[in-house]
Amino acid sequence: MAKYVFVTGGVVSGLGKGITASSIALLLKSRGYKVFMQKFDPYINVDPGTMNPIQHGEVFVTYDGCETDLDLGHYERYIDEELNYTSNITSGKIYKSVIDKERHGDYLGATVQMVPHITNEIKNKVYEASNTSGADIVITEIGGTVGDIESQSFIEALRQIQYEKGSSNTFFVHCTLIPFIYGSNELKTKPTQNSVRDLRNMGIRPDALVCRTPFSTGEHIKEKLSLFCSVPVENVIDSVDVKNIYEIPIKYYEQKIDEIILKQFGLPIKEAKLDYWKKLIKTVDNLKEEIEIALVGKYVELHDAYLSVAEALKHAGYKHNVKININWIDSEELEKQDKKLEEVFKNTQGILVPGGFGSRGIEGKIKAITYARENNIPFLGICLGMQLAVIEFARNVCGIREASSTEFSPTCKDPIIDLMSDQKSVVNMGGTLRLGNYECTLQENTLAYNDYKAKKILERHRHRYEFNNKYRPILEDKGMVFSGINEKANLVEIIELPNLKHFIACQFHPEFKSRPTRPHPLFDSFIKASKENK
Repeated sequence: MAKYVFVTGGVVSGLGKGITASSIALLLKSRGYKVFMQKFDPYINVDPGTMNPIQHGEVFVTYDGCETDLDLGHYERYIDEELNYTSNITSGKIYKSVIDKERHGDYLGATVQMVPHITNEIKNKVYEASNTSGADIVITEIGGTVGDIESQSFIEALRQIQYEKGSSNTFFVHCTLIPFIYGSNELKTKPTQNSVRDLRNMGIRPDALVCRTPFSTGEHIKEKLSLFCSVPVENVIDSVDVKNIYEIPIKYYEQKIDEIILKQFGLPIKEAKLDYWKKLIKTVDNLKEEIEIALVGKYVELHDAYLSVAEALKHAGYKHNVKININWIDSEELEKQDKKLEEVFKNTQGILVPGGFGSRGIEGKIKAITYARENNIPFLGICLGMQLAVIEFARNVCGIREASSTEFSPTCKDPIIDLMSDQKSVVNMGGTLRLGNYECTLQENTLAYNDYKAKKILERHRHRYEFNNKYRPILEDKGMVFSGINEKANLVEIIELPNLKHFIACQFHPEFKSRPTRPHPLFDSFIKASKENK
């Protein structure tokens, strides 16, 4: 029987529930247990696929094509396990499923209610994650803050799971804030007490408290929290602010949170194998050099919109012993400003153009690509970045002046980028992109082949538009190499310019498969070239 760890949050949002859940999963995995993770989000959107990145941050995509919350990126990067469609469940998904069943007649005429129908659907999603993953322990994070109207049905479902499965199979971790009040110079426990009271009023007593705090709370605070919250003193865990986020699992390990969980589950406490993680921390703390990478996008006011890209750059930096300083460049501003590009990119060792949707800021990205190509600066294009690299080359090297994409210019004369035939009849925007893993065949003696050292690769996609093969001979004649192809659908996946130091772009999203201890091959070679460019 699988065991279940539930992570809830109180007092305020943004306490780091996702990192806490990931750290717990990492520790349990390090002790030899198979783990799986999922996130419940209380918003009504079926998934975040149609949400504005400036509001919500990036959309992370699983191998099976599920568009999910960015916390799943944290999960995968920490536990190095591929998650699936059961890993991100929203209120919208739950309500849609229940309403579809009601319309289909599955409830045999019963009055459909929050309890038991909505809560049963939530419970089924928890159990489905356990069944599809075959995990020993499933760690589930509940989005939002205890007391929010939106998350009440999730909390009620968890109460039922606790009752059904018993305390030997469930463990509740509640993340709270211990604020420091300047003037009186005190750490205050009252917000945590109130948050735990709200949780207990809903029928759940937390088994452990993870307290976000600017510094260690000390025994007096822990004893007070233990008394008022009915939690053993040793189960009150400090989550102290750290400079290096990878220290958090080790901080929890030192406070034995994984042992506490395993004892309640009645599972053997095997030796924890964390040497690889400690080595990572040492690497991150002792990076010798620094390089600047210009990230040219249109959502740069919220860095979380490119979270996985930023993390993938850092991962490659760890391997090459360099700290990556990202120069966040707004492509829309790049279109408007008169400043010379030499000034904009004067400290830049590499230029990256990531994915995106819509026409805003497109010409600014193209300007950046032109600058990278003409000045032989290492370049990496991702998804839309690849499409724009092809358009730029067609316009400025092949002389196809009106080259564009039907995404920005539906009636353009030369649609270098166009909709696939099966996308032209799509009405609904959500979940209808080309999503998840697709195979790509690499051409030998190319940069891509040298990076991957493999003939066949699997990469995750999230896009609707494709390169128009009609223009392929013209671009090839001028020196562009189409080094990665999806042979089944004859779709271009990777392009490169071999006469430059490093110029490569891909239709997929390599950032989703990068790990702190194992950088993605394309980011690895991009940072290597950028470091050499310095």
